[in-house]
Amino acid sequence: MTTATNRVKIFDTTLRDGEQSPGATMTHDEKLEIAELLDQMGVDIIEAGFPIASEGDFRAVSEIAQRSQNASICGLARANFKDIDRCAEAVRHAAKPRIHTFIGTSPLHRAIPNLTQDEMAQRIHETVTHARNLVDDVQWSPMDATRTEWDYLCRVIEIAIKAGATTINIPDTVGYTAPRESADLIRRLIETVPGADDVIFATHCHNDLGMATANALAAVEGGARQIECTINGLGERAGNTALEEVVMALKVRNDIMPYTTGIDTTKIMNISRRVASASGFSVQYNKAIVGKNAFAHESGIHQDGMLKNAETFEIMRPADVGLAGTSLPLGKHSGRAALRAKLNDLGYDVADNELMDIFVRFKELADRKKEVYDEDIVALAQAGAAPESNRLKVKFLRVICGTEAPQSADLILTVDGVDQQVTSQGDGPVDATFNAVKALFPHGARLQLYQVHAVTEGTDAQATVTVRLEEDGRVVTGQAADTDTVVASAKAYVGALNRLIVRREKSGKDTKEVSYKDTV
Repeated sequence: MTTATNRVKIFDTTLRDGEQSPGATMTHDEKLEIAELLDQMGVDIIEAGFPIASEGDFRAVSEIAQRSQNASICGLARANFKDIDRCAEAVRHAAKPRIHTFIGTSPLHRAIPNLTQDEMAQRIHETVTHARNLVDDVQWSPMDATRTEWDYLCRVIEIAIKAGATTINIPDTVGYTAPRESADLIRRLIETVPGADDVIFATHCHNDLGMATANALAAVEGGARQIECTINGLGERAGNTALEEVVMALKVRNDIMPYTTGIDTTKIMNISRRVASASGFSVQYNKAIVGKNAFAHESGIHQDGMLKNAETFEIMRPADVGLAGTSLPLGKHSGRAALRAKLNDLGYDVADNELMDIFVRFKELADRKKEVYDEDIVALAQAGAAPESNRLKVKFLRVICGTEAPQSADLILTVDGVDQQVTSQGDGPVDATFNAVKALFPHGARLQLYQVHAVTEGTDAQATVTVRLEEDGRVVTGQAADTDTVVASAKAYVGALNRLIVRREKSGKDTKEVSYKDTV
């Protein structure tokens, strides 16, 4: 069953393993939106979350399960009945529900619950059996499989198969293995373990040594027919296998890797941008497939070759991943119809009221910029997303900075509908602005991240600012774009505070996430 077909299933864990990146916590609505995009893109299995972790995670998994049109919806559960029961409850409304249960099998991980090999084997049998009694589709993972003794790994996989597991996932939890080892491990397990031909083997690779994509592809060569991955390679530490990389590698090099997926690759860029915006983790410029420079050519020799034949220096077309090859020139004379068409090309299907809001800001931007690029439109669309709370709003900001004058910010902040004004000083205009906001809206949140990047080139480029705040274990992210970096900073900071207000109001109900360390 594992090697008889060349169809490789794509298991996306952006909403579970990806969201475990420190500071990458997404809102409920963002999770639903990203799950819908994954479903539309053709992902086979969506790991929607860890239902036992919090009431918020449970609600997200449950609602995604109800909304899913095509994909199997999976929840994660540790090897105990409580986790598994909660997971089954969360995914029960899915057309194709899956429970993914796991336990650490390497010597290091066995020492954590202080279980002997026999005790762990018994727990695996009991918990996988319990999960299979609740759903027909059960995935089991021996966490840290690549550092588990060979004989014991074979033993527990056989137990899981006999207990009813339909997918056996082999996690390289700490990114320790190398491609040749990855292929050999899968191949040997399929050849050795009784019942292996009746299940699907999956691979779950982390990128600690920069080999996650290579290890995942090697595992497919060894017989794995499911790849676990995330959008943009999001994930703990150095991240996970990047969905866009393995999918495009299989598509572009189908001559040497004759495997197929069900992914609509033209949707890759759109979902990459949405995940980057929701998580607050910007995509590095030279990131494979989805980076800003992935289809950029500056060298004279490269440019000359591209003009004569694009295939000279491009092994895939920008359109293959949903990237417009050229920019539609939009300016201050462009109308709403042209803007809507461009938004649609970029993957944004906006309602009339959203279009009007974006159009107003587009006109303001066009009056300030000589040329409006695709990236500017994306920034406007993302900045226009409806905030979770409107209690705080930047109404006026003026800063004084330079080598002679003290750095100060004069701010009018609308708080619960009332305008309040203050002038504050700081170590630079951004620090002064943040001090002004804090003076008008006192809070104990700690600034975890302040990040600025130019959306396009030129001195009139929009700056996209990401601000991440943490308070009592709650992590929130705000993002804003403006041609004035300080204004964008203020809006991003206030946006994060608006999200924090919502978290405070719901604290104790469903949004203060519990801490959990167990993960594949």
